[in-house]
Amino acid sequence: MPIALFSVSDKTGLIPFAKGLNSLGWKFLASGGTAQALREADLPVTDVAEYTGSPEILGGRVKTLHPAVSGGILARATDQDAADLKKVKAEYIDLVVCNLYPFQQTVEKENVRFEDAIENIDIGGVTLIRAAAKNFERVAVLTDPKDYDSVLSELQQAKELSAKTRRSFANKGFAHTAAYDAAISAYLAEAETIDLRLYPQQTLRYGENWHQEAKIYGYAPESGPMGGKLLQGKPVSYNNILDLDAAWRTALSFERPTVVFIKHLSPCGVASGNSLADAYPPALESDPVSAFGSVIAVNQPFEAGVAQLVGDLFVECIVSPEFSPAALEILSKKKNLRLLEMPDKTVTPLYELRSVVRGMLYQSLDVGDPDETEYKVVTDRHPTKSEWQSLMFAWKACQHVKSNAIVFAKGEATVGIGGGQPNRIDCVKIAAERASGKSKGSVMASDAFFPFPDSVTEAAKYGITAIIQPGGSVRDEQSIQACNEKDIAMVFTGVRHFRH
Repeated sequence: MPIALFSVSDKTGLIPFAKGLNSLGWKFLASGGTAQALREADLPVTDVAEYTGSPEILGGRVKTLHPAVSGGILARATDQDAADLKKVKAEYIDLVVCNLYPFQQTVEKENVRFEDAIENIDIGGVTLIRAAAKNFERVAVLTDPKDYDSVLSELQQAKELSAKTRRSFANKGFAHTAAYDAAISAYLAEAETIDLRLYPQQTLRYGENWHQEAKIYGYAPESGPMGGKLLQGKPVSYNNILDLDAAWRTALSFERPTVVFIKHLSPCGVASGNSLADAYPPALESDPVSAFGSVIAVNQPFEAGVAQLVGDLFVECIVSPEFSPAALEILSKKKNLRLLEMPDKTVTPLYELRSVVRGMLYQSLDVGDPDETEYKVVTDRHPTKSEWQSLMFAWKACQHVKSNAIVFAKGEATVGIGGGQPNRIDCVKIAAERASGKSKGSVMASDAFFPFPDSVTEAAKYGITAIIQPGGSVRDEQSIQACNEKDIAMVFTGVRHFRH
């Protein structure tokens, strides 16, 4: 009867996984709180202390550090190793399910005590993981609850895990402990060091251009692009990944169902609605020419209704948290269309790195306005209720456009976007051109302040009724006066959103 050893800090999915193993005839060893959780779920489990004959000591600092445990994991399938196990009254352990004390989460807390940080340095767990990973030819090690379902499925079908699976989990285990040790080292050194461990996912045909070599790397071994799963279509390209990343970040910044079209890292259409089917038409209408060959991102499950709206439009990729079976059937007719499923809607890491000559630039992510942001109306006329809705939408969309960024919006949809130019007034003109007559009665957002009132004067030509911008220019009063003269409402945010 195979034996699994459980010792987990994160108990996500523990009980369903253990019940699945129990139904397959597995025996369980566990320590501390993990054993208690299994017992409360009416699962048979032997405490590690009972198994080893040695009680936990030092307030739980020593639980699994024992020859009967380490030996059961490290033992090979040889007569000599079997004899050695008998000497310490131990059995072969076939599966180690372990994740570590939450050290990183602890030290990230505000005003964390040094004593609390030290107590969250795992010793026994690291030993279990490294021992099992070293002996992966016989033992499997699981450090990620996301792998529980695939392990159960393989055991149900083949009754054992393949050598390829065990090796893959061993690699993941070593990566887990390496990242853990790096976090501890950085904390004790009191230095803001950054340790990156990246795993090759795919060698690309070429990079941004044909003559450039390129690969995709991920933070976890054997993960898909951006941590997602490619459901259909050709392998993603270098430029696809850049556009998918920009589109996904844009879509996730909105709470209501939102559709985003991205081309060359810049939004060409963004709209929110009561459903994705409501949001799709205005998002496309914002710039239907640029939408050809674009990437689409949505923040809600992609259903059949919105899949039908895609119709004959050529798009490179669609990224969504989920695709319904009906939507997949419709989209399967576009054989080359790449579909990337991203169930995890968290954006990590919470920083950005950009390579420069002989160095790196680091910055925290721009995730929108800080909580304490106050929006200040600076003109004689205040925005109407509908203008406020459009201003808030435009301001959020503007944050994802390359600087200098200008967004025209009406309701919860962009009607014209201009960005990436060294001159802000040129971006106003580009947004107006994209709007093609739809700008009348719309609002305008600018990612940075107006150094001169010319952008306001230009916007007035196209029927803009309200403007939102950071403010802070020495010539703010000139822009405010220009708005008052044109009966345009203007709001200052005090927050800038450059995107270079």
